[in-house]
Amino acid sequence: MIDLLGLVPDTNLSTDRSVQLLDTTLRDGEQAPGISLTPEEKAEIAVALDGANVDVIEAGSACTGTGERRTIQQVTALDLDATVTSFARGVQSDIDLAMDCDVDGVNLVVPASDRHIEDKVGSTREDVIETTISLVEYAREHGLWVEVLGEDGSRADLDYLEHLMGAALDAGADRVCYCDTVGWAGPERTFEAVQRLADLGPTSTHTHDDLGLGMTNVLASLVAGADLVHATVNGIGERAGNVALEEVAIALDHCYEIETVDLTALYDLARIVSRATGVPLPPNKAVIGQNAFAHESGIHTDGTLKDERMYEPYPPSRVGRERRLVIGKHTGRAGARAALAEHGVTVSDEELAEVVKRVKAIADRGKRVTDADLLAIAEDVRGKSHERRVELLDLTALSGGATPTASVRIAVDDEERVASGVGSGPVDAAVSAVRQAIREAADAQLDAYRVDAITGGTDAVVTVEVTMTLEDETVTVSSSDADITRASVEAMVEAIDRLFAALGADRMLLADD
Repeated sequence: MIDLLGLVPDTNLSTDRSVQLLDTTLRDGEQAPGISLTPEEKAEIAVALDGANVDVIEAGSACTGTGERRTIQQVTALDLDATVTSFARGVQSDIDLAMDCDVDGVNLVVPASDRHIEDKVGSTREDVIETTISLVEYAREHGLWVEVLGEDGSRADLDYLEHLMGAALDAGADRVCYCDTVGWAGPERTFEAVQRLADLGPTSTHTHDDLGLGMTNVLASLVAGADLVHATVNGIGERAGNVALEEVAIALDHCYEIETVDLTALYDLARIVSRATGVPLPPNKAVIGQNAFAHESGIHTDGTLKDERMYEPYPPSRVGRERRLVIGKHTGRAGARAALAEHGVTVSDEELAEVVKRVKAIADRGKRVTDADLLAIAEDVRGKSHERRVELLDLTALSGGATPTASVRIAVDDEERVASGVGSGPVDAAVSAVRQAIREAADAQLDAYRVDAITGGTDAVVTVEVTMTLEDETVTVSSSDADITRASVEAMVEAIDRLFAALGADRMLLADD
């Protein structure tokens, strides 16, 4: 056992340490229920990972099938700076299939615990060691980088785990990996296991978050001597997920001055993975959550406006983010004034007091106060109406056929435009049609999309809330309707209209220009 409080300040975690990251989003992350990435999506994520300077990218499992092999080949063809690998089980055919994909190396997984050795693969400890030695030698003879992972290592007999991993290193493996396959271990067990392996040679750590200890066990591993961390973007993965790459990167940089990846690329990377997987970013998630740099409390907002570090551990720009001042029941005068100023709106002290009063009244009724709500309140208080530049005139959506389609008629300034689109569903098709019609908003990012049913029954009214960004402006808008497609389109069109107003006509250029 070790002293938990003694983990963090250990001198092993210092600026002279070199720590690498292996991203397994494309393999372990994709194994999360409901996630299936296309070759194009995997390639896009791989390029983003490489752009963030991730050291090793596990592109998939070549043994899965021909489709997966084509996908891995699409990644290897990108000629990335990162080492690209394939997951391989403890059989030679898996290594052969990986080589067919032209990967740089393999993550060779062999059973480590008796539960996996005896019950899962029906083997013996001795046979596993012999097989591992043979496979490592085979892979190395064919010029592959080899990492050997002891599956379920956290529940293995540590004497045997040490023997198994030592044999792998003696056979020529580049490194071995401690695997807490089911998120079973605490930091004491992790430290003990990793320390024994690190004494043998280069050691990686692979942790899951079933006990909420994924990040804790990474730190325990690094203190014990590990020098490479397996992680996934946004922490996606089986069950409760893997340790999050962005959390490992910022924690090592902020707390220990250990550089791993380009931190400013983390948020864009998170959004790419979220969009591809269909898994939204949790609002309260560290680094990439919508609320990570959001302030609503009057005390916190006022303090942050006086000193940006007052209520934030590090500047949001460090991880590619921007600070958000959220309007709600806790909003004070300073926060409301600053939020309006972000949209180019200036109010007098008297007008400000009335704006805050109305904001609190809306919030007290349990309603989320969006940017559009705030601006509408300010316009009413100031007696100035908002001159719309973009307006939805008509919407038709069809989903009964093989391909959902939608058409829209939209007024942009003095021009009426008609466009159509297709998608995976009527909402997706309608959004595509809107983008076709509003060419000036082609680069607008849909940062968040949220749906809430606000009435019951088959005729339920839903509220759709969207957050969109164009250039350096971000706005949140909501719309309610019995038709989710119409509510979605109206919210999106309103958001684009507000973004155009914030950016100014002189900055909005037609895509054709």
